[in-house]
Amino acid sequence: MSHGIDPVPDISVVIVSYNVRDLLENCLHSLTSALEELEAEIFVVDNNSDDGTVDMVRQRFPGILLIANDENMGFARANNLALARARGRTLLLLNPDTLVQEDTITSMLRFFDENEDVGMATCKIIKPDGTLEPGCRRSFPSPWVSFTKLAGLSTLFPHSRLFARYNLTYLNEDETYEVDAISGSFMHLRREVYDEIGGLDESYFMYGEDLDWCYRTQKAGWKLYYVHSTKIVHYGGESTKRSSIDATAEFYRAMQVFAKNNLQLSRFSRSIITIGIWLREALSRSRYALSRFWPLFADALTTVLAMMAAECIRFGGLFRFPDYAYPTVYFAVVAVMWTGLLIAGAYTRERFSIVRSALGVLLAFLILSSLTFFFKDWQFSRIVVLIAGGLNLLLIPGRRILSSLLFPGQQEHPVTGRRTLLVGLNELTLDVLRRLKRLDGQTYHIVGLIDLNRKRIGEVVEGSEVIGSVENIGKVITENRVTDVIIGPDVLSYADILGMISRTRGMHVHYRIVPRTMEFIVGKTSVDQLSSVPLLDFEYNLMKTSNRAGKRLVDIALSLPGILLLYPFVSLLSDRAHPGPVAQMIRLLPAVLRGRYSLVGYDPDHTDILPDVYVGRPGLTGLTQLRDRAHLTQDEILASTIQYVRNYSIFLDIEILIRAVVFLVLKRNRK
Repeated sequence: MSHGIDPVPDISVVIVSYNVRDLLENCLHSLTSALEELEAEIFVVDNNSDDGTVDMVRQRFPGILLIANDENMGFARANNLALARARGRTLLLLNPDTLVQEDTITSMLRFFDENEDVGMATCKIIKPDGTLEPGCRRSFPSPWVSFTKLAGLSTLFPHSRLFARYNLTYLNEDETYEVDAISGSFMHLRREVYDEIGGLDESYFMYGEDLDWCYRTQKAGWKLYYVHSTKIVHYGGESTKRSSIDATAEFYRAMQVFAKNNLQLSRFSRSIITIGIWLREALSRSRYALSRFWPLFADALTTVLAMMAAECIRFGGLFRFPDYAYPTVYFAVVAVMWTGLLIAGAYTRERFSIVRSALGVLLAFLILSSLTFFFKDWQFSRIVVLIAGGLNLLLIPGRRILSSLLFPGQQEHPVTGRRTLLVGLNELTLDVLRRLKRLDGQTYHIVGLIDLNRKRIGEVVEGSEVIGSVENIGKVITENRVTDVIIGPDVLSYADILGMISRTRGMHVHYRIVPRTMEFIVGKTSVDQLSSVPLLDFEYNLMKTSNRAGKRLVDIALSLPGILLLYPFVSLLSDRAHPGPVAQMIRLLPAVLRGRYSLVGYDPDHTDILPDVYVGRPGLTGLTQLRDRAHLTQDEILASTIQYVRNYSIFLDIEILIRAVVFLVLKRNRK
């Protein structure tokens, strides 16, 4: 392989990489083997990876033309940087998570030489399991094609010419034929095509630009082909898995941009496609939420079926209750059952706990039994409630056992333990990992390790794989259905921990930390002994919706009387230019009522050092304001803020307000 100015290379290969160092290395090894007998140049454009990609390329592939960006420019912009410098008579865009056969490039060059009307082509692209990647041959998303894809008809009828045009699944994958569009993971085109239509459209970030390029190629009069005679392996989606990018949002945004820019549609047709894209995106996003609400629906159905069975046993058939009892009795029973299970913790991180679900059923039974004694109109149902309670005691915990046994890899398992991530790779954390593995296996199941960056992703440490970084931990949690995250000692600052919790809000994950000493933990916690290593609950109280709502109500309840009774007098009598601290606080009460300030919060004079998480509103007083701020270091101010948001409660606010009043009175008396 030569990189000289002359002769002109047969091919210029462009690879855009983002945090897939190991996969890129394998790709480059396979690619260099495929290019041995050719004049070629290879460009690697790195989009600011932090996993050591740039160093790896420089050290192991010095002949490759490396472009190291200082930001993630996206797929289109990054490719265009290299395309502008490429000199080959053909150009190839190749994904870094691919493996190329030895004959792939030569076969594709031969195909171009034999078919002069072909402007762009791809080979057969297979997934690691050997099946064809559907996106390697496609049709343009016309209104009908888009509808069949978004409605799921193409999936239901994969062999139908009418419904399966999006991915052309009705065509034989072992034949070569003309198509509308090909995949950006392997896009081979003539130099003349690039000179005529230009580079990729940079209004796309990471999806859709390949489809747009194909459309412009076809519009310019060139043909696009799927070539079956050679193939590559594509692992697919590895860059997005290792990033914090919302791939779902980017995909559907790209579809909207393509429809707007390229399809000559009426306003009505464009609106239909847009609505379809929105609905499909909403469905994609709702799957995770539905998986979280499924236990409630399943328990409600179980409770209703148990009541119906109990009615049959007691009265010999259905619908034997008095007419006024329907449907109130069923709604009431389901509501009480949900309440009992919720109180018992069966819908939290212990949602697959047999013991907690059984306790919830017993609690619900006690409540329902009590109600039948207090309300005479419902006394007919006492025996039914007793029978239904016994059935639920078997069925509701039994459903959890069955679900866990059928899907052990997707949820917390009563045998293998809670699905857990361990954050950190220092020696102390690895010692924790060893201790975890020495347990009986019924407490924690280590899904994988999380490092501070991506450099060691894919590496196996102490028998566990590094599967993510702190930045993309939310995606790792979702994809692996993680229930617990344990943070090793001396791994992250509290500010970083709070930031991580903030980014994963709503995922119902339980965070625990392993401290060096107990003195580092302030506030109410629960402790789990791990062979002499304490795991302490780490909660971010101010993030909880109930606490934020309660705090806002207290602000309104206390600021409103102050505004009515004190604000008018202070406004008239105090020095406007130099108000005292008490007058200044009273003057800010309207801002508290409007929500710009809180009675207790962070110091507004030090917003520049706050962690990148929700820490409430600036406060008229607070832990920092009660101290001598002139002599506080930035670390001390930050520590006070973090201590407050971690341990927030209404009673803490009241205590701080009382201290503030006492502090101001004593300060005034000293003067």
